[in-house]
Order: sequence, then C-alpha cells, then structure tokens
Amino acid sequence: MAQEPDVVERLVGQWAPERPDLDLHTMETVARLLHVARAIDHELTSFAEGRGISQAEGDVLFTLRRSGPPYRLPPSKLSDSLLVSSGTLTGRFDRLEAKGLIQRVPHASDRRSVEVQLTEHGRELVDAAVTEHVANEQRILSVLSEREIDALNRITRKLLAHLPA
Repeated sequence: MAQEPDVVERLVGQWAPERPDLDLHTMETVARLLHVARAIDHELTSFAEGRGISQAEGDVLFTLRRSGPPYRLPPSKLSDSLLVSSGTLTGRFDRLEAKGLIQRVPHASDRRSVEVQLTEHGRELVDAAVTEHVANEQRILSVLSEREIDALNRITRKLLAHLPA
C-alpha cells in the first residue's frame, strides 16, 4: 500500500507540471532538511522556555558548564563558541544575571575586563536541564533506529563539511 504524500511532497510536487525540468528530488531533500531543522528548533525552544530561559540563554549556560570548573569564561570565548557578537551576548548576560544564573567577575590578571561565571544556582539548573535536554533529544529521535541515527550523523557530517562555515 502506497504512503500518502506528506506536506513536503505535496508542495514540491506542485512544481512538476510547472517546471518539469527541475530536479525535484533535490528540492524535496533540501525542503525536508529545512522542515526537520525548524521542527527540532521549535521543540528545543519550547523545552528551554519550559525552564524559564530562552534557547539562546541555555546555550550560554551549557557552554559555561561544559567548560569545567570554575565554570567561568571571558565573553570573547563565549562569543567565539556561540558564534554571536559580543553585543548580542551582553543582553543574554544581563537576563541571566538578573535570574541569578551567572555573575560577572573581575578577570584574575586584567582589571579592565570581566569573566562570566555560573552561579551555584546556575550550575544546579544546568545539571538538571542537560539530563532532561538529552532525554528530550532522545524522544525527538526515537522514531529512528541506532543504525539510522549513525547513518544520519555520517550524512549530515559530510554535508556540513561541504558547506561554508
């Protein structure tokens, strides 16, 4: 029994009578990747918001936590790691500091600069959230077998290596 076309197949299929010269298989693949990325982003955003933070704020907290004790980094390292400007980070830092999850501390050897450090409350939140985060990611991928996940990782790694950074 044939499977009903999904939304991506229907949308891409509308091109067939209009432009039979197009490679619709390629168009369908890219559209599907974009659709999956948006759906996963929505799931992760909802997950973060359920914990009282934005996904972007969570990225800061997770980066600090995985940096190891004392869970402190200069803003420039956070900016490089998260691929965002320092100006963008300032707002995130302000919101996280107001929530008691980070603190700005003077740099040990340069009195003109500060570093961003997880507070104890921030570390506790991250430790609980990262466990739930991975469980949420497992739920998202639960429709795939381990073999399919391995194949997906190989394929997406190859695609990412091909695309400009």
